[in-house]
Amino acid sequence: MATSIGKLSKSFFVKLLVGIIILPFVFWGMGDVFRGGNQNVIATIDSKKVSTQEFINYLNRLNLNTNQIKDLTQNDLVEKILSEYIGKKVMNLEIEQSGITVNDNSLRNIIKNDKVFFKNEKFSRIEYEKFLLRSNMSAPAFEKNIAEQESKRQFLALLGGGISIPQQLVESAFNKENQIKTIKYIDLAKYYLKEKPSQEKIKDLYNKNKDFFVQDFKSIQYAEITPQVISGNSEYDEAFFKQLDSLENKVLDGQSFEEASKENNLKVNIINNINENKKDENDKKIEKLSDKLFQKIYSIQKEKMPEVVKIDNKYFLAEVRSIKKETKSINDPDVLKSINAQINFQNKIKINSSIIKDISAGGFNKTKFEKFASDNNLQLNEYKITSLKQNEIFTEGFIKRMFLIKDGDVDLITDTTLTKSFLILSVKTQLKKIDKNSNDFEKYEAKARLNIINMIYKTFDQSLNEKYKVKLNKRTIDRVKNSY
Repeated sequence: MATSIGKLSKSFFVKLLVGIIILPFVFWGMGDVFRGGNQNVIATIDSKKVSTQEFINYLNRLNLNTNQIKDLTQNDLVEKILSEYIGKKVMNLEIEQSGITVNDNSLRNIIKNDKVFFKNEKFSRIEYEKFLLRSNMSAPAFEKNIAEQESKRQFLALLGGGISIPQQLVESAFNKENQIKTIKYIDLAKYYLKEKPSQEKIKDLYNKNKDFFVQDFKSIQYAEITPQVISGNSEYDEAFFKQLDSLENKVLDGQSFEEASKENNLKVNIINNINENKKDENDKKIEKLSDKLFQKIYSIQKEKMPEVVKIDNKYFLAEVRSIKKETKSINDPDVLKSINAQINFQNKIKINSSIIKDISAGGFNKTKFEKFASDNNLQLNEYKITSLKQNEIFTEGFIKRMFLIKDGDVDLITDTTLTKSFLILSVKTQLKKIDKNSNDFEKYEAKARLNIINMIYKTFDQSLNEKYKVKLNKRTIDRVKNSY
């Protein structure tokens, strides 16, 4: 069924519903609710029981692939699917209480107006039946699903419908993205470099993280498989591929690299102790091996497991003979680069925390902002922002956050990786005007409406968490996992 609905992604009602709301029932890690109980009941919602068979039927309808089925026993995928299923059950209870129903006429109109089933710009019963056959679904099952989806759409529309958006909220949404703002800013990149890491600090971090500085030296062997060698011809013809298939099948059945190369008269190349940078233990780069072939062979994780690999329309028998692990020296350039990056990151967090603390305590005004730049020999820049898309220095995300700073206030703005950090002083803000009859007004009215609807949905989710008492049967959940 999940596959069938996926094929209807072009339908208007599916577009409206996909991703609108996920009920945030957070059940996991609650200890006492994971009690034993009736093994035929996997969960209860208030007094309503969710049977194990009902949930298994739902699992089967999801058409999980082989890897997902394997993961059911390895992680919390069953719990997540059960959470989603209970969320749907709670939604259905709310829909039922709201009195929303989809009658046969409404259902008929939805299907007959869906262009997925059109032929020559008209609804075609044959196209509809073809879809059901391709999806391996009966008409009643499909129509029941459509009725459920339409009920949810109507229910969500009921929650957020009928909202009249005041012009003030539209203007507020507009002003968040449309300003002319003069700022002063300090790039903190130079400031972060003031504190140089000591040798003691570097050594301490190295000793604590030695496991991260281990590199593999792999001894590898490979042989090109050519038509001349295995089929006696010069062309990659049917005889060649037949012989290649035979070679590969024997390798897959456990034939060793040595046996396969000897049986097929392959010329073997051996390279001992090479790291991921294609360098040997003396830091000498191996030139005779192409980068593509090297990367393919080096990616083999297990020793003595030969593979047939294809590189640029050439075929090779390849194997990792042995793997030797070696801890990199503290003086290795990559090690020092990694340690310095870690120290710098920690230093940035420490400095930023101190600055934010000072800002929160009122320790930064215009005078102190300028003094901070002067005392630390940092450049004080003035900049005028006229557009959200103005990306000469700052990204759009940075500018959006600057638009929130009040004139005279100072704030610290960074990206998530702390790659760029700026101390910002808002000097002067001019708000732009929005024409009530413009396309922009409709655009920001929609944004204001969406903000309100999101707040409604969030409140609704919280109320559902409080309204319904959910208990899970941990033993039954484990039994379901073990059955796969």
